[in-house]
Amino acid sequence: MKLARVVGTVVSTVKDENMQGKKILLVRALDASGQVTGEPFVALDSVGAGVGEDVFYARGKEGSFPWHPQPVPSDASIVGILDPFNFPTRESHTGTEGTQK
Repeated sequence: MKLARVVGTVVSTVKDENMQGKKILLVRALDASGQVTGEPFVALDSVGAGVGEDVFYARGKEGSFPWHPQPVPSDASIVGILDPFNFPTRESHTGTEGTQK
């Protein structure tokens, strides 16, 4: 699983019958410092996430697992919502916290 931020919603007037009733969201991956990175992509929402929330997502075949046994044509699915969290600063990754400069 990886982290992403929900940046928008997707509206589709025609869906595969196995996707009926499922919410589609636009997400962008998060880097180690909590900043959005890369291009946005679509993901099916299995947990009730909303725009602005940080979420866990699964891609590939695992992206269809939340919908088992229904065969959903999904390459990415949101599988959890991240509780409020302070991402570590760059200094905490380099081990320089608490040192004098």
